[in-house]
Amino acid sequence: MIKSIDHINIVVSDLERSVKFYTEVLGFEKINTVHLEGDWIDSIVGLKGVVADLVIIAAPEGGPKIELFYFKSPFGESIPSNSLANTIGLRHFALRVDDIQESYKKLKDAGVKVLSEPATVPQNVAPQSNVRKTMYYFQDPDGVLIEIAEIIYL
Repeated sequence: MIKSIDHINIVVSDLERSVKFYTEVLGFEKINTVHLEGDWIDSIVGLKGVVADLVIIAAPEGGPKIELFYFKSPFGESIPSNSLANTIGLRHFALRVDDIQESYKKLKDAGVKVLSEPATVPQNVAPQSNVRKTMYYFQDPDGVLIEIAEIIYL
């Protein structure tokens, strides 16, 4: 039934700030800008009076796109516990890099809230695995939890 993941949607509190973060700091490419309002979007998202803008971005090497979705109306609330790794529900997505130390330094230099230094998953955690994974978490400007991962095939 499912063929692939098409996109990930992130609701943001400041569209311009988020576009700048995802494109200038993380290196995504801006693909399209869309304005949404009317009965059709109200019925899809289950809200009344939706007026929203979204920017679609993509990673340099492809994969699912990300929609940065800004609701002008009705404006949502930020729930701080959503930024914690153990809160139930969709909690993070992961981005792959070739050089984890370089990505870590770039984010730290940009003032991004990084939750830890890169850490390598011990081989005994997944002994049958043929990969070595090093990763760390950080948060976007709205507290969305994101993982950076470097995967080396053994």
